[in-house]
This record gives sequence, C-alpha cells and structure tokens, in this order.
Amino acid sequence: MLATPTDVLRGTLDLLVLKTLTLQPMHGWGISQRIEQVSRGTLDVNQGSLYPALQRLEQKGWIDSEWRTTENNRRARYYKLTGAGKRALGNELASWRRYVASVELILESANALA
Repeated sequence: MLATPTDVLRGTLDLLVLKTLTLQPMHGWGISQRIEQVSRGTLDVNQGSLYPALQRLEQKGWIDSEWRTTENNRRARYYKLTGAGKRALGNELASWRRYVASVELILESANALA
C-alpha cells in the first residue's frame, strides 16, 4: 500500500525550501516538485503553503528572487539562496535535528512504559 502524501508543516517547509535551493535557483513549482521527488512522493507541498513560505524567507533575507523565462517559455519568479540563507540553513538543520532527537527520546520512553 502506498502512503498518502503528507502536508508539510510551516517551519519544516522553510527548512526544505532552503535545502532544495542549495542545488540551484528554482521557480516555485520546481521547488515543490523537487521536494515531492526527493521524498518519493511522501511530502506534498501545496501552493497555498509554498508561496507564503517563499515570501517569508525573502523578507528574512534568506532568499532572493528574479523573474526569468522557464524552459517552457513562460515567465516565472526564480528563487536563490543568499549567504544569510546558507547560514540560516545550518542553524535550522541543527535545530531540526535537536527537535527530532527530543521527539525520539519521548517516543522511546513511551515504549518503555507500555
């Protein structure tokens, strides 16, 4: 049985967008497709969540954007990681790993009690 796609939470989405943009500048649809592809279809980034995240990251100075023509000859806004964004990605990754480790501790202790 295939897992159904899961919506990505806000803080996690910011981290995934930053990580995705380490590859190359991308437009919004490309970012969402890359996240879905790398997660093997498990994570579904809807446009209603992605574009506010891109605006939020741009306001923080973590990404920049510019209008370009896509491979399909359409205009799209391309986003790229800034130097501040690279530093933020390191901090966000460390924070994410602490969070996951803490949740894992709780889950393991809950199993020990059961």
